[in-house]
This record gives sequence, structure tokens and C-alpha cells, in this order.
Amino acid sequence: MLKANQIQSPTSSARMEADLEITIEKLIAYCRANDWAGYDPYDSLNSPIFRVLPFLDHRIPRLVLTQGLKRSPVNFRQLLRIPKTQNPKGIALFLSSLLILERLNATGRTEIDSMVDRLQDLRSPGTDYWCWGYSFPWQTRTIVVPSGAPNLVCTSFVANALLDVFDQSGKSRCREMGLGAAEYVLNELYWTEGNTAGFSYPVPSARGQVHNANFLAAALLCRAYAYTSEERFLVPALRMARYSAAKQQPDRSWFYGETESQRWIDNFHTGYNLCALQAISRYAETTEFDRVLRSGFQFYRDHFFEKDGAVRYFHDKKYPIDTHCLAQSIITLVALQEIDRSNLHLAQSVLQWALTHMWDVRGFFHYRALRACKIRTPYMRWSEAWMLLAMVTLLDALRSEGKKEFDGQFEGIAQRVHG
Repeated sequence: MLKANQIQSPTSSARMEADLEITIEKLIAYCRANDWAGYDPYDSLNSPIFRVLPFLDHRIPRLVLTQGLKRSPVNFRQLLRIPKTQNPKGIALFLSSLLILERLNATGRTEIDSMVDRLQDLRSPGTDYWCWGYSFPWQTRTIVVPSGAPNLVCTSFVANALLDVFDQSGKSRCREMGLGAAEYVLNELYWTEGNTAGFSYPVPSARGQVHNANFLAAALLCRAYAYTSEERFLVPALRMARYSAAKQQPDRSWFYGETESQRWIDNFHTGYNLCALQAISRYAETTEFDRVLRSGFQFYRDHFFEKDGAVRYFHDKKYPIDTHCLAQSIITLVALQEIDRSNLHLAQSVLQWALTHMWDVRGFFHYRALRACKIRTPYMRWSEAWMLLAMVTLLDALRSEGKKEFDGQFEGIAQRVHG
């Protein structure tokens, strides 16, 4: 496992916490000025070009345009008339960030209530359940998922943010919405077939085995069980958590999924797995998954971090360096700091790298660093929402630990932060 003394030491600075606070303020100001709406790496099908030129509205052109825009260092979305949108998952991440800031006495209740209202308005249409999907249609290998169509991952993040609001403020409608989302996952996405079972993702008709989806769904159902004491939530949750835990590879990693086309190992989905396993253990009050969690985290520490604080997207190569991965790395390290006390040191190094290499003085984070260039497009859900949550999570942890023990991070980046 990568030890603290193997990580490039952050430069000491008494301004560390102040610089972090200023960065958070600037990022919030940027997001607020855009009404929390923005572009997304996968929003190409929001272009009216497919209506104007219907011969392009087929699987291959849709895939080509999506991958082309996502990988392009130049953002052509204005030319393609792709609008900025509010994404429910992005709004949920912003809501989670604002809740932490409220605990730190850095934001007000009014904006939190506004975020809850937005999520209420953005629920998926045509269903009686509380559930959410992305603000764009997207092409899978076989089908097009319509804009707003509910999916497990989006719904899980929204539900947890709403339940966090309930925990912090006692707002009953948030409990109702969050538990309603758990009902959706249980009743519409959980499936059994003989001796096998799963949670459908990315669409309700899909019956594959995607491990981060299994763990996220199991964590939400365990949380529902913690509120209600109803075994109907707990039993399928533990069944699927055990299934995906048992699919840990001999090196203690997880493939993204179990089909031949899903045999990759990446940073942020592994982070989802680990954080969800921790939540399952907490809400179900079990130590059953401790060994899997610790060994999975050891693989995570060993394979996804460079000594200078950069993080890998894939476990076996440095590039691309993706802002979503930087953010999830910080969140995972903070969440699992009890496993390794050097986690906060490493999390600060990751943030220092992000601020040095990915921060734009206009108040947002760039998308990706490649070997030969950088993709500077700001993506509201993918980059900005995740980095805001990562920064406030780390700020909360640092304040809890006290300034003295974790003195010293951001000397040399103050000029970049302040612009």
C-alpha cells in the first residue's frame, strides 16, 4: 500500500484552509451564475441536429458524435446548439455539498430548500415512483435511453442527498422522496431468475451484473431498512452485496461488470464500490464486509495514485487524468480514513494536484488531462459538482482533525486560486 512517506509532501502553508475556502466560494459562484446548469460529457444527443438531419439519428452516428465530443479538446456544443441543462445527479451532488457547508456555518437553508424543490421538479415523468434520470438521451451499445428516463445510479445519489436533508433538518418530504426512491429500486429494478438476482442498470429491462450499481442499490436499501426496520429492504440488499463482494478478483479489484465487454477496472466506480460497502456495513450494522472493504481499499491505494497526487482513471495506466476521478479519490480517502491514517495526507496531495493542474481561474475545473493535451471544457455534473463535494468533504474532515495535525498544503497555488 502507498504510504504517506512515499507521497510527494505537500508544501507547508498556513493559508491552506483559507485557500480551500476561497476555491469553494469561487466554484459555487461559477455554478450559481450558470443556475447550476451546464454541459455534460454525454449530452451530444441533446443537439437538434438529429431532428434537422434525421438520417443521422441512428446508432452509429449517435455513438460517434457522443465519443467525438467527449474526447475533443475543442467544445463544439454551441455550434451544435446543445443547451446547458440541470442534471438531477448534479443537483443532488450540489445539495450534498451545501448540506456539509451548512454544518460548517458556510451557507444558508434557503438554497438547500431550493435544491430540494429542483429535484422535486426534475423527477422522471410518467411514473408514480420518486426516481430520476439524466438530462439528456444517451446511446448504449444497443438502445437509446430517453432524456429523464429513470436509472439506478442517478436515483441512488438523489435519494441519498434527500435523506441527508431529512437527517439534518427533519424535513419530512425529503424522507418521503428518499424512501420512495428505495421503493422504486426494490419494486422496479430488483430481479430474480432462478438462483440469480440483480439490480437492473442502465435501464429496467437490463439484466446484467454491474457491480457499482449493485452496491449503490444495496446501500440505499440498507439505509431504507435503517429508517423502517423492514426486512423486505434488507434481504435483497445483502443478497446483492454478497454477490458483488464475492466477485472481487484475486488481486482484490472489481471489474466494472460481469460481461466480456465490461472487463475494465477504473477509479471512480471502484470508489463507488468502497463507499457503498462502508454504507452497507453502517446501515445494516454488520461487519460481514470488513475484509472485502479493507482488501479492496488496499488495491485502490496501490493502483490509482501517483506520488505527486495525480490519480489514474484506469488501474494500469496514468492517462487520462479525469477530474471526476480526482474528486472521487478525495471522497473515498476521507470516507475510509479509519483504515489508513495517511488518507487525509494523500487526499490533500490529490487536491493540490487538481488545483495546480485542473483549476481554471475563471472559477471551474477542466475535464481531463491527456498525455499530449488537456480538455478544458467545464462539465457541470461530471467535474464541477463532484469537485465541489470533494472539496467540502475534505474541508469538513480537516476541520474535524484540527489545523495543526494537517498543516500545510497549498503554498504556491494561492496565486492560481485567487486568479
